[in-house]
Amino acid sequence: MSDHSHDHSDDDHDHSHDHHAHDLDALGAAVVTVSSSRGVDEDPAGDAIVAAFEAAGHDVAVREVVNDDLDGIQSTVDRLVGRDDVEVVVTTGGTGVTPDDVTIEAVRPLLGTELPGFGELFRRLSYDEVGTRVVGTRAVGGITRGVPVFCLPGSENAARLGAEEIVVAEAPHLAGLARREADDDA
Repeated sequence: MSDHSHDHSDDDHDHSHDHHAHDLDALGAAVVTVSSSRGVDEDPAGDAIVAAFEAAGHDVAVREVVNDDLDGIQSTVDRLVGRDDVEVVVTTGGTGVTPDDVTIEAVRPLLGTELPGFGELFRRLSYDEVGTRVVGTRAVGGITRGVPVFCLPGSENAARLGAEEIVVAEAPHLAGLARREADDDA
């Protein structure tokens, strides 16, 4: 028997009550581009993510470019989730299937809670743009030490889609929930 205490499918589920009371009004975002060939000055995917957060009134506390290196990606994300001014981390790049696409392998071990719905929804929305090629993307989301972490593909269109349609819309709610639960565990 499943527990329906937090079931969003109920017809009478009222989102105006306390359910969103813990949502964060403003977020500090960390944007990490995974690339061995681009810098911040030539990073359209990172630019799209930054623009999405700023358009919603959030701050970008950190923006970095890291090489396609498992240890470097992992240590960067781990360091960023520990910062007091970061409530959400978004990576772009390294989610495909080439040998140097190691973002998922770097980030997944850090995730205390994985959010499978993020990758599922991203791929569903992406299908309209790229068709069956969507099977080659491994977008992943989860919670690390009270901070939502999202890994998006490195294309500008994919980064924009994920940031505008999913991440910016859900990060304040997820960050509030994750922080509340992290505080309860402390």
